[in-house]
Amino acid sequence: MLIDLTGKTALVTGSTQGIGAAIAAGLARAGARVGVNGRSKESVDAAVGRLGGEQSGTGPGAAPGAAFVAAPGDITADDGLAQVLDALPQVDILVNNLGIFGARPALDIDDAEWRRYFDVNVLAAVRMIRAYLPGMKERGWGRIQNIASDSAVVIPAEMIHYGMSKTALLAVSRGFAKEAAGTGVTVNSVIAGPTHTGGVEDFVYELVDRDLPWDEAQREFMRLHRPQSLIQRLIEPEEIAHMVVYLSSPLASATTGGAIRVDGGYVDSIVP
Repeated sequence: MLIDLTGKTALVTGSTQGIGAAIAAGLARAGARVGVNGRSKESVDAAVGRLGGEQSGTGPGAAPGAAFVAAPGDITADDGLAQVLDALPQVDILVNNLGIFGARPALDIDDAEWRRYFDVNVLAAVRMIRAYLPGMKERGWGRIQNIASDSAVVIPAEMIHYGMSKTALLAVSRGFAKEAAGTGVTVNSVIAGPTHTGGVEDFVYELVDRDLPWDEAQREFMRLHRPQSLIQRLIEPEEIAHMVVYLSSPLASATTGGAIRVDGGYVDSIVP
């Protein structure tokens, strides 16, 4: 399957590390010019340097000539959003990856925490779609993907505020897909399963014995807290990126309004 995104400009929010960085790298390898976003200029510049090194032939997945654009800014705030839009006034591909998560007993989640999860995990994506979808519709082509989670469907007892926000993101994706109907713009959610990132390593060790070596801790976490997984391991960020790159391509032109699973079979369902 040949995916060529040459001439396309992409923006991946929250892409200085983890899944976002893997998605940025994957889009660049396919030929896209990719905006890297994070809250601070320092973190974004460092990420662009790392990604540029990987793409230039000095690291894995080399793609000579890959282009990255620094697009720092806190997109949950008006001034941060303006900063990002100044760096990238229009994009062809928008990947809303920014998100926060953490374990908290259900009755200990106060109003401020509920609002914070909604603002970061849902409203930030809505703001980005409002900013970029009109231009995509005018040009007759675009791809928007919202990175959701298995927690949108299988609400974890230890973080129902996070699950709620990802459920809302599925609804946002479906609704904006209807807004873009017939324009050549597709809007989808990607349901990511339990994925191996630095943040998830910290989360795993909140729930299992911190003295365990990582491989044992991961197995214990999956056994106790994610036993539904059919691959029985954490997903690597690059595996999420592969699906995002495909959905960003012309080859996925008939896929819109969907919730596409890259969950390792975690969600126990025979429909997407």
